[in-house]
Amino acid sequence: MLAETITYTDYNDEERTETYYFNLSKAELIEMEVGTTGGLSSMLEKIISAKDVPTLSKMFKDLILKSYGVKSPDGRRFIKSDELSTEFSQTPAYSQLYVDLALDSEKAARFVNGIFPRDLVDQISKDDRLKKLLADRQNSALESK
Repeated sequence: MLAETITYTDYNDEERTETYYFNLSKAELIEMEVGTTGGLSSMLEKIISAKDVPTLSKMFKDLILKSYGVKSPDGRRFIKSDELSTEFSQTPAYSQLYVDLALDSEKAARFVNGIFPRDLVDQISKDDRLKKLLADRQNSALESK
């Protein structure tokens, strides 16, 4: 689970700093992997090598919103719903997070590693492919400008 503290200016023009929580369970990751033709990681690699920035950006947005949730007070549940994700997507905090992650591949890699289950993060860190994929994505976005 990742706790992300975000500072933003709300729609009343007041600065706020709040902590938001993001997490993907093993079950959710497996569902994403088997629910994508050829597998999620394979599809990401193809999109990046094709420099398909619009598709990759949409996938990144989906990853943020699928991982967003609220911890129960007793810590036993991580509550997610379409309604909670939609509410979060309508905040300046979401916009700030998305921009921060889109412009900083190191922060994006940290975010993705933070929402994955720890044992999967260890495997990803070993071959360092995710960091390279995100860096390539950032370079593609900059080249297309």
